[in-house]
Amino acid sequence: MEKLELDDFHEPLPGSLAIAVVMEKQPSTHPWADFRYDALGVVVRKDAEEASVTRIYQDGDTEHFLVTGLNLRMHVDECESYYHNLMSPEPGCFIVASQPDDSAQMPLPYLASLSFDEAHAYLEGDAQVYSVPLPAQLYQWVEAYVLTHYVALKKTKRKLKHGPEGEQAQAAGGDESR
Repeated sequence: MEKLELDDFHEPLPGSLAIAVVMEKQPSTHPWADFRYDALGVVVRKDAEEASVTRIYQDGDTEHFLVTGLNLRMHVDECESYYHNLMSPEPGCFIVASQPDDSAQMPLPYLASLSFDEAHAYLEGDAQVYSVPLPAQLYQWVEAYVLTHYVALKKTKRKLKHGPEGEQAQAAGGDESR
């Protein structure tokens, strides 16, 4: 495959970026929970940091926390999903967080992804997945990554393996022994 030269991206693409997540805690109107949590956004950090949670804002009962220690990694086999994320009306970063047993505890983010497919896989499990807007710096990074690594494959129709008299016709009610 030919190496693609990008005009506006003269540095080599990093394999991962250190990020932090901004989480919000607000009072809940739900009778079984005192608070509700949401991810507000992600911030690209200069260097990798130890995992920590720091309150950065408080206004009455509303608090914002900066959760550090996350790395956003790109994988070549996820390029198609990254591409579809970029082409969506609202490109996003997906934050995967643990579900605490106590509703008063904040769900702690432990993974960030730009892949629809990866986020969907976590949604099928017990994890909480938040979608936040993709900041310009991350958009440029994933765009350069997709332009460098993604090769679209032509979609083809599958051929039927059995003819009209084959097993598929019998399964659809074509059994003459009745």
